[in-house]
Parts: sequence; C-alpha cells; structure tokens
Amino acid sequence: MKNLTRAAAGSGLAALLLLCPVGSAAAGDGSGTGGGPPAGSGGGEGSSGSGSIGAQVQYKTNFKGGKGASPIAQSEGGTWDPPLCWTQPKFTGKQYKEEQGKTAPIDPNTGKTLPGWDKGKDFHEKDKGAWWYRTYAVDQLKSGNVKPGDLAKCTPIPGIQWVEAGDPPKDAISPLALAGLAYAETKLPAPPVTLRPAADGQVVNLATHVKFEAPIDPVWVTASFNHLGVDIAATTVAKPVALRVEAGTEFADPQACTYDLTKSKSRYQLDTSKDGCNITYRKSSRDGAYPLQARVTWKVTWTNSANPDGPPQQPGLPDGLSTFEQDVAVKEIQSINR
Repeated sequence: MKNLTRAAAGSGLAALLLLCPVGSAAAGDGSGTGGGPPAGSGGGEGSSGSGSIGAQVQYKTNFKGGKGASPIAQSEGGTWDPPLCWTQPKFTGKQYKEEQGKTAPIDPNTGKTLPGWDKGKDFHEKDKGAWWYRTYAVDQLKSGNVKPGDLAKCTPIPGIQWVEAGDPPKDAISPLALAGLAYAETKLPAPPVTLRPAADGQVVNLATHVKFEAPIDPVWVTASFNHLGVDIAATTVAKPVALRVEAGTEFADPQACTYDLTKSKSRYQLDTSKDGCNITYRKSSRDGAYPLQARVTWKVTWTNSANPDGPPQQPGLPDGLSTFEQDVAVKEIQSINR
C-alpha cells in the first residue's frame, strides 16, 4: 500500500474532487450498468456496488448524534467541491469469473449455462491483482446538483479494469478520498448554550450572558477501506473554536458577538459573564420573541490513518458549522421613583 499512498499524495488537489458530499456517504460502482452511474443507492455504508462480493467503506465515530445534532455544514464562503467518483478493487480473477457466470447465456432446454460462454475471455484467474470498478458517490448523483460536465470528468476512469497487484491506478481510492467520506459522515452537536437571564426572562437594557451547559468534545470520524490488498484509512477531526451569537433583531446593542472557546484538557467551554461583548436588548419583544441564534465554528483537519491524534494532512478541509436557534422573550421592567 505504499505505492497507493504515494499515488494519492501525488494527485494533490485533484484528489480532493474525489471526496464525498455532505450527507450520507453511499457509493455504487454501476454493476450491471456498463460501468455507468448506478441506479440504486449502494447502501449506507459506502457500498462498492450491487454485487454479492465486494468491499465497503467502514465508519467509526466518537459521536453518533443526539438531540439537535446535524450533518456538518460548510462555513460561509466555503469553496470545497464535493466528490463524485473514484476506482476501487472489487473482485479477484476467480471471483470476477464467477460473477460473470451468473449472467452468462442459458440453454433454454437444460436451464444450464451454455458451454463455451467464457471462451476467449481472460479473467486473470491465476494472476495476482484485482478487478477495479469505477465507483460513484450515489447520494451526490441523487442530490440533483451534478452537472453533465461534472459527470463527464468521471468517464476517463475505466468502468472495469484489471490491475496488477502493487500497481494501483491513478484515480484509486485514497486516504484523501476517505477523508472526504468521513467529512460527509460527520455529525455535530447543537451548541449547548444557556442564557442568563433565561430565554423566557430577558430584560431590556440588561446584558445577556452565554454559558455552555457542559463542555464540548471534539468530534472525529474514521473511514477505512480494506479489500484485496488495499488497506487504508483516514480520520477527520472537528474541534470547536468559536461561538457566534446573533440577537435576531435590530433592537439590540450589539446585534452579534463572537467568542473564542476556552480549552480545558481535550474539551471546550464558554462563559461570557466577564467578556467585553454581550448582547443587550434595547426594546421589548412584547407578546412575541426574538430568534436568537448560536453558531459554533469547527476547525476540521484530517489524518491519513485511523488515529485521530495523528499529524494533520494537506490539503485542508472546510471549517464546519453547527447552529442552534431559540426564541427569546424580552420584557421591559418599569421602575417607580418616589
């Protein structure tokens, strides 16, 4: 696999286009479609196709999502293009012949496979290597956002090809591609904010302090592929770095504040009671409420292994966002001087 790693590193930014879209990371190899885009979803584990033999991208995560959790969303101004296709090994020569035999012509009289169907065909049964299939990010295809020009970029990748052992093709599945798949599988918790005064008891001209109910842990997801001599993994790690709070109304001073999060061991926390910026509402919400929004920015890096503590790799992935919105009722307290 050293050769494969070098190939992935040498492809640089071009390989970044083989990353997966935000959302589930299903993939399909177009089995039965002549190497074209598959019609089905390929399964939620990154299936390599509809065949009975094959490999899947496997996922391991330290955060599976809870109340308010959401798929990772790119930060504003992000220019990351989602992936669409790559190639990965699926069958040995013997397995490929068996698979082809399932669709071989049948003698209508006997119901058995016609003899000689495999004559003149080289399945590489005795050779060391594997049959590789062009694989698509199916959820990307189903999203409706794929342009014909994007799909055309996949056509140079052979739909099916025999590859000798130790000689991976140019567009082979790589740690960088796996990092994109892991990015797509990442779910982030909603900001666990507590307001003082409480959301239903805000007061005009009284500063709103924000505190986390509990510190936030980093979130990591490992995507791995281990099949027919290709054993690679990548881990994306999302660390919360900042919180932005927006008042939800022009009748606040200031209308928004941004805070750096404080790291305590491996966790991140926040308490703005002593901060110089705190939202202060200047007008009552009367019988309604203001939609206060809290948004955490996550710095996302990736490693080329299953170790989330490994050295960060390049090129970098976009920052992520997680958002929480709540209604804030603001009252005006009248004071009486005697």
